Amino acid sequence: MKLLGCFLMGYLFGSFPTGLLLVRMLRGEDIRNYGSGNIGATNVGRLLGKPAAIGVALADMIKGGLGVLAARLMGITDPGLLALVGFAGVCGHNFPVWLHFRGGKGVATSFGVFFFLGVALQPSGGILWLGAPLGGLLWYLLLKTTRFVSLSSIVSVPSMALIFRLLGAPWEYSCLALALGGLTMFRHSQNIRRLLNGTESRVGEKKKEPSSPR
Repeated sequence: MKLLGCFLMGYLFGSFPTGLLLVRMLRGEDIRNYGSGNIGATNVGRLLGKPAAIGVALADMIKGGLGVLAARLMGITDPGLLALVGFAGVCGHNFPVWLHFRGGKGVATSFGVFFFLGVALQPSGGILWLGAPLGGLLWYLLLKTTRFVSLSSIVSVPSMALIFRLLGAPWEYSCLALALGGLTMFRHSQNIRRLLNGTESRVGEKKKEPSSPR
């Protein structure tokens, strides 16, 4: 029951549809009818611009970490349970029951989870909190050099497994990073196919082929 309760708590926090609500509030439209059809920051940015995309990304990061924070405030200190809450938060964002399981791709939410996990069990003088910023820096550098959002995402998320190990984090955190890396690749399966056949669009480029809504 404790495992189920932790999963449900993380899932509910993560399932808050930030991008969908923002677009409805500002434009009165459904973001799922545009671009890739998902509710994440990248797709919101296509419709509302960069500031809105940044705002949604930050909100999605926070909502992913809130479940971890809530679990910690409830006295949960087991790294495995905290990692489970974080994984559930990303699942909630990707597959929200309120939206017939049509959500985002979970990258920003994953990094929010990584940051809050680094803070949750932070020893005195520890540097686990640096994990998410380092992973975010890797994402940014890949984006600047390749201009592929998708490639930056599918590389940086699983790379957190190595970053966590180098920082001395519990092994459960590295396992979580690998699991979220696999989930990220699954959610970017169409992007990976386009990367392989050379039709994936770079940032600032007009899309080479339309993406069907999911």
